[in-house]
Amino acid sequence: MAETSNKGPTLCIGILTLNEAHRIAQCIQSASFADQLLVIDSGSSDRTREIAEEMGAQVHLYADWQGFAEQRNRMLLHVSADYLFFLDADEIIPESLQREIRAAVLSGERAVWKVYWDQVAFGRTLHLMAKTEGGVWRLFRTEDLVCYEGVVHEHAVLRDPLTPVRAFRSRLLHHSRETVYGGLLKMAQYAQLGALRRVQAGRRGGVLRGLASATSNFIRLYIFRRGFLCGAQGFLFCLLVALECFFRYAIIKYDRPVPGPTLAKR
Repeated sequence: MAETSNKGPTLCIGILTLNEAHRIAQCIQSASFADQLLVIDSGSSDRTREIAEEMGAQVHLYADWQGFAEQRNRMLLHVSADYLFFLDADEIIPESLQREIRAAVLSGERAVWKVYWDQVAFGRTLHLMAKTEGGVWRLFRTEDLVCYEGVVHEHAVLRDPLTPVRAFRSRLLHHSRETVYGGLLKMAQYAQLGALRRVQAGRRGGVLRGLASATSNFIRLYIFRRGFLCGAQGFLFCLLVALECFFRYAIIKYDRPVPGPTLAKR
């Protein structure tokens, strides 16, 4: 971790984990410039926690899974720094983004910073794809962050809803789909969670709704966000996302999900 002898604002980087022994060292190494490193583990059965501790992270085990938002809220209980950056275990912070994060923290500004991803799928960085439309909020002043809400694609609740939002220019590397098999598992998990969220919002399911969602999302990713420039890996990535959209609506219609524990952890 970074030296904490300076008198400027401090930074915590927090990571949620579950069975990430094959990847956690590289993730933590990219975050080692932080003053505090936190790992909130959801019950790993491999060496994730041991590796994280060996690399200097503070590790806390919360195996009673209640959802992504609750794991982030549990993390907040252990943050002792002025700023908090949320990092997923399948992400890497490039040096250019490290510099931007340091500068944002040293500025002392009361703001939220969002990041964009370069997806890494099936061994290829899909850097030719256009940025995601909105980016993801990741860096906060700790005292400004109230909590997280949501089953999946959780969102932050701020003390001041008018807090300005800045954007980092450099992108996170997101190793979202390393294998086709792993991509199919992730698709099934997120389709289930997405279906539950839509049921709670009163949405209806069905094959036709699923086909419409899948088709529109595939066109958006593959054509308008230039997935076609990324070869076979780009096609597979866009197809799996589209299939996830389809199966959300199929699950609503035929599985009729109800609120409760899910298998998807991070």
